[in-house]
Amino acid sequence: MASVTGVAEILSSGEFDILDLERVDDVADRQRLLADLIREHGVDALLLSRPENFAWLTVGADATRSATAEPAARLFVTPEARLLVTNNVESQYLFDRELPGLGFQLKERPWFEPHDQLANDLCRGRKIGSDDGFGGSLDLSAALSRLRLPLTERERKTVRQLGREVVHAVEATARGCQAGETEAEIAAELAHRLIKHEIVPVRLQVCADGRFRRYPHYPFGNARVEANCVIAAVARRSGLHVACCRAVLFGEDKAFRDAHHTATLMQTTGLFFSRHGVPLSDVWGKVRRIYEKFGCPDEWQLADQGEVTGYALCESRVVPGNEFTLAEGMAVHWHPAVGPSLTGDTILVRNGSPELITPSDEWPQIVVSVRGEPISRPDVLIRE
Repeated sequence: MASVTGVAEILSSGEFDILDLERVDDVADRQRLLADLIREHGVDALLLSRPENFAWLTVGADATRSATAEPAARLFVTPEARLLVTNNVESQYLFDRELPGLGFQLKERPWFEPHDQLANDLCRGRKIGSDDGFGGSLDLSAALSRLRLPLTERERKTVRQLGREVVHAVEATARGCQAGETEAEIAAELAHRLIKHEIVPVRLQVCADGRFRRYPHYPFGNARVEANCVIAAVARRSGLHVACCRAVLFGEDKAFRDAHHTATLMQTTGLFFSRHGVPLSDVWGKVRRIYEKFGCPDEWQLADQGEVTGYALCESRVVPGNEFTLAEGMAVHWHPAVGPSLTGDTILVRNGSPELITPSDEWPQIVVSVRGEPISRPDVLIRE
């Protein structure tokens, strides 16, 4: 009988990722795009340090470490090769779990060497393009951002599934939360619902009793929920971002509901007019007129309104004068706010009406009419 000696542990086949041939082909296609960019700008290679570009080239790999902004790895790309640049602590995990069979070569340094030393060694004597101007290299971040958009059909499938799971987590948390719980306790429930599905909570907000009005980017704290609560999540999986928000009342509060309904008018206008070939400035102009029409012309200045999202949390911001043109397959997160209430949903841009990728699961609805078309939108959930 044959035997195996000297092996501490035999791994089962369930511990290995199955090779994704479509992903392999997509990575090769993206390297060809980068090779064209290298030739166009007359550089020898590209050094990619930003997480959104790492995720884009690898079609979904994550090179970040929790609770730190420092990437665990970089990518060094020439027309002929793609290299993973990391340390000996990170390399095995990245190859086994994030980059299985994707054709990357390894350039590894000891973990105790300076973080930038290997990247400096690779760049020395070469003309380098980068996504962050590393070491005086040519900053090609704008050109790289254009390559990330619009999303491919594979990526659209990813954000559709992610959108359904994120909205389910947010709405389930909202249905289950209780008056008297702290914001942090509710945020923990939401984080649990996301993480157990391998979704990264990028930004969570649980704002009790009008706190959003004073602090639009407030995350959560130890305040107890008494009258109302806004629950929002920006989440990531396979490098791609989706976001949504829902509002809860404990008892009736006409002023809060009126604020929410007004914000929903702005949001629905943004969602409706986000279409292929339309500049963001045109869509924003329509949203701003609704703010003016409903008696709150300056409210938009108190909180950001929306952004094109994707591998970067914000690919392009909704701000006055932004001439960025929407295209089919781009994801847009619209989140206007009025008073204490915040809205939030993500769509995919199409030639016609946009596709909502954060549709409500079981949630009360209101109907908003835009150009005579009735559109169902999330209302406030009233809890007793």
